[in-house]
Amino acid sequence: MIDPVLLREDPDVIRRSQEARGESVALVDDALAADVQRRAAITAFEALRAEQNQFGKRVATAPKDEKKQLVAEAQQLAAQVKDAQQAAAEAESRFGEAIRRLGNPVIEGVPAGGEENFVTLRTVGEKPSFDFEPRDHLEIGEALDAIDMARGAKVSGARFYFLKGVGARLELALMNYALDTALAAGFTPLITPTLVKPEIMQGTGFLGAHADEIYHLPADDLYLTGTSEVALAGYHADEILDLSAGPLRYAGWSTCYRREAGSGGKDTRGIIRVHQFNKLEMFVYTLPEEAEAEHERLVGWQEQMLGSLELAYRVIDVAAGDLGSSAARKFDIEAWVPTQDAYRELTSTSNCTTFQARRLETRYRTESGKTAPVATLNGTLATTRWLVAILETHQQADGSVVVPEALRPYLGGLERLEPVA
Repeated sequence: MIDPVLLREDPDVIRRSQEARGESVALVDDALAADVQRRAAITAFEALRAEQNQFGKRVATAPKDEKKQLVAEAQQLAAQVKDAQQAAAEAESRFGEAIRRLGNPVIEGVPAGGEENFVTLRTVGEKPSFDFEPRDHLEIGEALDAIDMARGAKVSGARFYFLKGVGARLELALMNYALDTALAAGFTPLITPTLVKPEIMQGTGFLGAHADEIYHLPADDLYLTGTSEVALAGYHADEILDLSAGPLRYAGWSTCYRREAGSGGKDTRGIIRVHQFNKLEMFVYTLPEEAEAEHERLVGWQEQMLGSLELAYRVIDVAAGDLGSSAARKFDIEAWVPTQDAYRELTSTSNCTTFQARRLETRYRTESGKTAPVATLNGTLATTRWLVAILETHQQADGSVVVPEALRPYLGGLERLEPVA
């Protein structure tokens, strides 16, 4: 949720953000009108309640012969107060609905436009070259007996898979390496729930335009999470945090589930776009004024991981229309996938400013003693999709794959993955 004070005092900031996102600017005026109605209804209710309190004192001290008439008037006034209270609650609800339709105001400098309007900030590493026809990750994985799509489909349907043997070991090695990286950076590890309540999913901003991506269990009214960001954002809901010693940093390890609605026919081969995968997600609670610097630190840890795995990648500043409602800025890191002759997203990291914290009532105490919303940030540190870039980048002519040196300690010193005869 955006800051109601910002909406009221500088609505043009919100209008410009909506325009950059390619979303309705008229929603700003709707929210402003709802705010006026809300405040008027609250004022009317509070005035009637004050009148009721004063009238109650008058009744208490009135002579006995006047009390009967005054009590009748008090009952009428009580009914008016009750109606005014109901009107104020309804106006508050309408305002909440109106303001929740607005995306987080984008940070100055975020490129306007849609998915294709990103800005490349830097390109790192040399794209691999081969003196043989490179195989794609699925062909490599099948030769290693590491990926089994056919049995995944047999058991669960399209876009499911088994990681087997060295495939399973490679993913666990990657995740444990990422966990050690997070620990060295001061993150507290959490293994998170993957089913969450509607208010937590709503609070993180995932039940908006992309709600069709989420699995819902109606019988339990719970949602399967597509990222541990959701559970991590809810971890400190309705709490006042002590940030005097610095940010609170968590690394959430979880299985993730996505319906991939609307992606029919897209990336159907292999494990690039699947319904279930594992991920280690960084999540940070920090002071709002520290959020942009923390965002850069998150990107730095992601680049450290990708560089150590000897992958060529680029960092992009995602355009406003591709941010999602909760992010004010998002940097993606895309690794080079040789057989696709393209960069493909491996990590995202988002600065959600105070948007999620306002919805989830996560606050800190200011120097004046008052409470204010914290800022939240999130970023991927490793996920199943990374195997695509690792296998394709480090493949050899004989079908083997050289294990990046950084991963070898997590594979018992294994230096090469060999095809199965």
